[in-house]
Amino acid sequence: MAKVYVFDHPLIQHKLTYIRDKNTGTKEFRELVDEVASLMAFEITRDLPLEEVEIETPVSVSKSNVLAGKKLGIIPILRAGLGMVEGMLKLIPAAKVGHVGLYRDPETLQPVEYYVKLPSDVEERDFIVVDPMLATGGSAVEAINSLKKRGAKNIKFMCLIASPEGVEVVKDAHPDVDIYIAALDEKLNEKGYIVPGLGDAGDRLYGTK
Repeated sequence: MAKVYVFDHPLIQHKLTYIRDKNTGTKEFRELVDEVASLMAFEITRDLPLEEVEIETPVSVSKSNVLAGKKLGIIPILRAGLGMVEGMLKLIPAAKVGHVGLYRDPETLQPVEYYVKLPSDVEERDFIVVDPMLATGGSAVEAINSLKKRGAKNIKFMCLIASPEGVEVVKDAHPDVDIYIAALDEKLNEKGYIVPGLGDAGDRLYGTK
């Protein structure tokens, strides 16, 4: 069964408070999302495998650890997920970046895939799907479906804020995908917004309404 990890690191929680604040402007909001994504990338990569190598320091020969060449992929869900990519790449610059674009059908209200571009070696990579919000869970489920249909085997989902309802939807649909979040909020309201949440992440990132 999927595991849910809530990052309670003080720096993440501090910055998340200002991300939530309605008085935080677009520039600062974007910078804070970038910073929190970096901090979360630090946590989500904690289990990456290491291998021992021999190096020469200015003093002596030493055995030390490096990453064991695990191939990673970052997959933002368009468009809000883009705000988290650069922060993650600061820590894992060798990761490849793919994209999944979804829109909500106005009649069925279900997410519909309109764009998918992934690294060519899908089956060999561990993927981290990113989106600032996990509200109803529909977009996250469909994005993970898009990866699995194309051969992805190892997938994690990472977001800033999640609703309990959205977490359960993703866990039920994809019990093999662990979920990493900065905050688990109270609920969804009747419009499908997370409470207390932070509003519309895409609009706040890009200054649109």
